[in-house]
Amino acid sequence: MEEIGAGTTIPFESIEVESKKEQFAEVPSAPKLPPVGGWKKLIFLRLLAIIIIGSGLFISLEGIATVIILFIIVVPFERLFPRQKHQGFKRPHLDLDIGYAMAAPFLNVIALTVGIFIGIVSLAWIPGLLIAPYVAMIPSQYKLIVGILLFDMTTYWAHRFYHEIPVLWKFHSIHHSTEHMDWVSGFRGHPFDGTLIAPAIFFLIAAGFPNEQVGFLAVFQIVFGFFLHANVRFRFKIFDRFIMTPEFHHWHHSNEDDAIWTNYSTFLPIWDMLFGTYFMPKGDRRPKIYGVDELVPMTMAEQLKYPFEGVKNPLLFLRHPLRSLWSVIRHPLRTIGRGFRFIGRMIKGYLLIMKLMLRSVTRPWGEKFPDSARHIERAEGYSRKNKISIDVIESAEI
Repeated sequence: MEEIGAGTTIPFESIEVESKKEQFAEVPSAPKLPPVGGWKKLIFLRLLAIIIIGSGLFISLEGIATVIILFIIVVPFERLFPRQKHQGFKRPHLDLDIGYAMAAPFLNVIALTVGIFIGIVSLAWIPGLLIAPYVAMIPSQYKLIVGILLFDMTTYWAHRFYHEIPVLWKFHSIHHSTEHMDWVSGFRGHPFDGTLIAPAIFFLIAAGFPNEQVGFLAVFQIVFGFFLHANVRFRFKIFDRFIMTPEFHHWHHSNEDDAIWTNYSTFLPIWDMLFGTYFMPKGDRRPKIYGVDELVPMTMAEQLKYPFEGVKNPLLFLRHPLRSLWSVIRHPLRTIGRGFRFIGRMIKGYLLIMKLMLRSVTRPWGEKFPDSARHIERAEGYSRKNKISIDVIESAEI
């Protein structure tokens, strides 16, 4: 057989259909990359992560408690009934995801603060106020059911916007950057990404639903999500069209071409079926390749900064406060002009997001526009699927 060099590129589509099943039988784990930027930067990033995690532990020990509970309940099932048999317990970046779990109380404070702002500027409370008189007419015994449906539909659209609008995807890509689905991978996520359900919460509260019900739905949605990432082979086919299952959510995290931009529902798959984003292939096919094509950094500090790359730091004036204050006093008109320009850019950005939301809402069923957020900043010629194809063929020759 002709020898294949290390630099040879074999298109994924060129592999024979008969070999595809063998190709995906054992998907190799992603490597743990060496530090970029030298040891000084690595030490600084580690110290910053320790400060963030320490702040979370200082606020509350619930992160540790959640990790212990999930370890006791979920890990035994992953060891006895693994979906990905090649995936060991100590897989790459396990420490990163556990770190996110420990830092959760601190990151949640940030998420709550930003979530209140997002809930207000999203204007989701306006339709809530409009339907409030009708909500008041709903008998109390049916109000929870109606609340679940409205909450889930609103969260579906918020989740879909996070995938299909580039500026929002930057935050959500952190959660999708994991290439290993297991008991702790659900913790990885940017705190601003946690504002995903803020519009839904403001919508329900403005509509007049009891705060206790709204809080229960929000907490349930978060806790339920941890179990959906587990590395277990259970399929629960009978529930595929009625309630969210691990299989449904694994396809959502899959980085296989036909599964991208699908399965946005967070509890009831009916919304994906209604709006044309439902994906559950028939037969024995299972999701194997996870992650994203863009190059997301793999340290907590860099991931928290990642969505803001290219954005000017608004707190730079704190480096030289007296000089900045003197500039304001010396050039008041220039300062006012900068303020108006900043407000103008904010309004322009908001209108652009609204335009992209409309594009997402009105796109035809199954259409996957080439400029969609999922593929922004893809490295030229990079595809993890291509790399897997070469690795499998080389290992077969050996």
